[in-house]
Amino acid sequence: MKHFIIIITLVLFTSCASDEGNAPKDFRAENDKEIQDYITANNLNAQSSNSGLYYVIDELGTGVQPSFTSDVTVAYKGYFTSGNVFDESDAEGISFNLQQVIAGWTEGITYFKEGGSGILLIPSHLGYGSFGRGSIPGGAVLVFDIDLISVNQ
Repeated sequence: MKHFIIIITLVLFTSCASDEGNAPKDFRAENDKEIQDYITANNLNAQSSNSGLYYVIDELGTGVQPSFTSDVTVAYKGYFTSGNVFDESDAEGISFNLQQVIAGWTEGITYFKEGGSGILLIPSHLGYGSFGRGSIPGGAVLVFDIDLISVNQ
């Protein structure tokens, strides 16, 4: 019985210790500073939302404005604040529903109308979080040049 209690205690202690090591880190303050430094260095006229998303509207557009559930076609280039590109569409863009993408896109695309263009500066909590995904490291700020080609309803 004594060995059983020691084993249970070790298993519980090990489980708790490994959970703490894998807990998500909150990068909000670091991301906000990185985004503000990027805005200053690039002389951007950016606006921020309550969620922590920053966006630059170069051209608002004149067509339909999407909602959070719209199907859209967007041409984009995604890169880090260092300028290193991690993804890019062709000029025809890609079509998707705004419920199927990262939260920064779901919110950010709705600030434009069809034909609009600009920049989304997305903190990690609205992107791929503290663990990242694929070639995107955890805690990464994502920058996207976007052209909202169409709102497909």
